[in-house]
Amino acid sequence: MTDAEVRLSRKQAFLAMLPFLLLGVADVLLLLFWGLDPLWGFMILPPILAISVLAWIAFRSGFARDRPGEPDEVGTDETY
Repeated sequence: MTDAEVRLSRKQAFLAMLPFLLLGVADVLLLLFWGLDPLWGFMILPPILAISVLAWIAFRSGFARDRPGEPDEVGTDETY
């Protein structure tokens, strides 16, 4: 499999990373609505954004799929 086949488009990488980002933002909103000091929300938000960016880079570059010994497609492994 070549690098061009492993790499995802920007849109596909964004859609793969979106659940992580939404869970993080929902967590921050929950903390803010819970009545915690808004400073805590801003302290938690940068790591959430950083992990989301790292996830986007991993999905975009194909790093998340680059595992040796894993079959390329489900059901094509003939070594039962």
